[in-house]
Formats: sequence, C-alpha cells, structure tokens
Amino acid sequence: MARKPANQSPRETGSKVSPFPAAARPRRARIEMSFEDQSLLVPLFGEFDANLVQVENRLGVFISARGDQLQIEGPQDSVARARDTLQAMYDRLALGQDLDAGAIESLIAMSNEPTLEGIISGDKDDGPPVMIRTRRKTIVPRSAGQIPYMRQLAKDDIIFALGPAGTGKTYLAVAQAVSQLISGSVQRLILSRPAVEAGEKLGFLPGDMKDKVDPYLRPLYDALFDCMPPEQVERRIASGEIEIAPIAFMRGRTLADAFVILDEAQNTTREQMKMFLTRFGQNSRMVICGDPKQVDIPGGDRMSGLADAVTKLENVEGIAVSRFTSADVVRHPIVGRIVEAYEGTGE
Repeated sequence: MARKPANQSPRETGSKVSPFPAAARPRRARIEMSFEDQSLLVPLFGEFDANLVQVENRLGVFISARGDQLQIEGPQDSVARARDTLQAMYDRLALGQDLDAGAIESLIAMSNEPTLEGIISGDKDDGPPVMIRTRRKTIVPRSAGQIPYMRQLAKDDIIFALGPAGTGKTYLAVAQAVSQLISGSVQRLILSRPAVEAGEKLGFLPGDMKDKVDPYLRPLYDALFDCMPPEQVERRIASGEIEIAPIAFMRGRTLADAFVILDEAQNTTREQMKMFLTRFGQNSRMVICGDPKQVDIPGGDRMSGLADAVTKLENVEGIAVSRFTSADVVRHPIVGRIVEAYEGTGE
C-alpha cells in the first residue's frame, strides 16, 4: 500500500528549483520502521490511513506503508520526529490506550521535546512509566508540561498548577485523586471551587443549595465521570466518599485522609486561599489549579489568592509548582493558537 499526500511527494518536489541555497537546504532522510504486533496496525494507521496522513501533513513528510513496514521520507529533522511520533502511537496502543486525533496531535507536539522517548514506556533515568490508572482508562502525558506535573501529583503534598484552559491541570488532578481513592491510599475525594461568575451576572438560581452550586462545579463532575463509571460516582457522592462543594464550605474543617482539589483558584481572595490551605490534614494531598491571567474576583482591585500564595509558598518544602503554557493545550490545536493570540495582546 502506497499513498500520496494532498500535496506533492518529496520525489516530485525534488525535481523543482529549491528556494534555499544549496548549503542551506534541509538535509533529507529516508528511514524504515516495522512493528511486532500486526494486530495493532489497523488502529495505528487509522481508517483510510487517516492517522498517517495527519502525521504527514503536520510534519511535512511522506509515509508509505507495505504490510508491517513503514517508510518515512522528508527533511531529516521531520523524519526523526515522525519516527518518534509513530513509535509513541504504537506504544500507546500496546498499552491499551485510545488513539484519536487529539492524542496524535499531542504526540506530534511532544516529538519536538527531548523527553518524548520513554514517556510511555519509562526508562532507567526517569523511573517507572508516567501514567495514571483509573477504572475507565489509563492516562499518559499528552504534552511536555504534563510529564513533571503527573510526577508531582504522585509524590508531592501540595501542588499549584498554573496555566491556561485546556492544559489538563484539573483533569489530571481528578484522575490522580480517583486512582488513589480506588486504591485506598485516601479515604475521601474533595473537589472545590469558588462560586464566582465569569464576568456575567446569572441572577437568582432556583432550587436547593445543591442546585444553586452545581452549575459552578460542572467541570469537576465531567472529569469524574470520565474517570469512573457514573453509577460509582453517584454512589460515592451519596456515601460521602466524594464531596463536591464551593470553597466557602471548607471553613472550620480539617481535611485528613483526603485528596483535595481546588479548581479556578485564581478567583479566591487571599483570605480564602489561606483558609483553604490551612485545612490540610494528615495523609492528605492538595492540588490548587488556576489561570492567573483569568481573574474574575468581584471588584477588580483585589489581589488573587492564587498569585499571593504562589509568591509566598513556592520555595516551601513539600510544595510544588507546575506552570503550563499554550504549548501544553491538549484540546483542539486552534485552542492553543487562541491562547497564544490573547497572551500576545497582554489581555
């Protein structure tokens, strides 16, 4: 099976006059790959070779497939990145992981990082594989920034995760919390966030207290349902093993034997953040997630409790800080470009 991408193949473009001087032309390369488990080739290549085409288009290479053999041709650096991406795709499938367009896009982005090799399989220098196992899936890093963050989630007491939306800050924290709850490492999972409206007034919300606060906590429910069967989520919420509540409900409590997550922490005041952090109890872990550039605290002139806490606590033993950028966005690639555009305007 051999295919041509939408644009011309390297063989065709080679006959044209290059816009680069001879000394500046990118060095070209051609390599071959083979894969042991032929049962994984169909999901690896994708329907109508869609996965291979995605790699071709993103990296500017030409890939031809014959049986279990792949041949990659193009600029030397791009060929190396394509090889690493395809190997990571194969390793992901071998571990039973899903391989969709978003996962491939993330692996392509990570192929430019020196840390890509060994992320999924682990190596002697970096320790065991970086992954989180839950009832519904096993999660591996999808961006370079997620690698150290996932290691922090497994070992540090308090972690501040800072960065734009779509980088997996809250999702990975919830996944780690679910994993530890299932394994019995903690007895409770507590998810919280400030009930602050994002620049708009929603007015009176009908219903009881749960009905009033649930709209603010919906992203946390979504992450839970992705990591655990819905019936188990509901059962554990009913039993008190999982608690989802606004930050105001944390006052006066000591959160022991718990994995505690505070989302949208940039919308806490300094007083709220201090109150929340001092709830920390024995055998607990706490993750504080937020985007310092998206503060919606009423009044506009109050300092974010998240920024204040990071400034004061970043060098305290037992506390880790993980910073994400637009390069770590794992939603649709256009989301990363949107974040970059807004960051460039300083707004």
